[in-house]
Amino acid sequence: MMDRGLRIGGGGVPGVASKDPARMPSPIELNIPVVQAALSGYSDLAMRRVARAHGAPYALAEVVLDELVIRRGKERRRILGLPEDDHPVGGQLMGSQPSMFGDAAKDLVIAGYDVVDINFGCPVSKVLGRCRGGFLLSDPDTALEIVERVLQSVAGDVPVTVKMRRGMDDSEDSERSFFQILDGVYELGVSAVTLHARTVRQRYQGPSRWSFLKLVKERVGHHVLLGSGDLFSAVDAHNMMEETGVDGVSLARGCIGNPWIFEQVGDLFAGREPKGPGMVQMREAIELHWRHATELYGSEKAVRKVRRHAIKYAQLHPEPVRARDAFVAAFSDQALSEVLDEFYDESRYLHYEAPLAKPLEIR
Repeated sequence: MMDRGLRIGGGGVPGVASKDPARMPSPIELNIPVVQAALSGYSDLAMRRVARAHGAPYALAEVVLDELVIRRGKERRRILGLPEDDHPVGGQLMGSQPSMFGDAAKDLVIAGYDVVDINFGCPVSKVLGRCRGGFLLSDPDTALEIVERVLQSVAGDVPVTVKMRRGMDDSEDSERSFFQILDGVYELGVSAVTLHARTVRQRYQGPSRWSFLKLVKERVGHHVLLGSGDLFSAVDAHNMMEETGVDGVSLARGCIGNPWIFEQVGDLFAGREPKGPGMVQMREAIELHWRHATELYGSEKAVRKVRRHAIKYAQLHPEPVRARDAFVAAFSDQALSEVLDEFYDESRYLHYEAPLAKPLEIR
């Protein structure tokens, strides 16, 4: 199979009021058609660095409220503080007021974000109750005004992308609103859309409707469309692209605790046989994550942060429930080290190779 890459940006930006009407965003070129999604509570700098170390060509930071970007204070400084090794990186915005979106987008660009992404997909109840995220799929006029304001503010300096779900629900009204927004954002000039093939009301229940992704890709033609939903292995990512024709995939829950998925996707598309990590590789990844988290948060907070990820890493362990429970009970540096010594000792699990397909979520 041939190598496959992905280009985001570089096309025209109609509808953008720029000082130079011919200006277009410089593209980001990805060696494999895979994106690490914005993951609330997970995709901080530590996770992004681990993902990049394992082949992720592009990662999005955690979704942030537009008002936190604009409001002076510690949160603004945290959001806008990007190190040199964190590129290309996307900043995902969520909110409800078009004017605030525009101001926040401009600040992200000035701070050095390579892409501005707009969240029209979050299904969390409190987000919907504040007319943010997935709620905007039911309000096409506001959604399109937000996109237009962001494009005007960015003025072609970086690509603008949009994250969507396939509607609020399965009603005809919802489908009409979805396509009004979808067609509108491409017409305005966004560089790509990421589509999660569940509705907002579904949250994460039931299967992701890949057939809808195929229908949408056929509709949008040459425009860049990334697929999302039910991607828990490199084979899933490959199959989604082959079955639906999407240009790339956005890995979300499937890459938490499994950074090897990026290398595995690259191997599949290059015609190589992908391999799962062994015990040494798993321990090295967790320790790398821990070191980066300690640099960011200090020792005490880092343990809490890493433990949340380590519980997910445990799903690839040959004794996933025991390993998970041990991480859950680790509240200090020493306790976390002891878990690694006990459960990630190569001599105890000789020749073990984790499966490519991630096991079902441990309940």
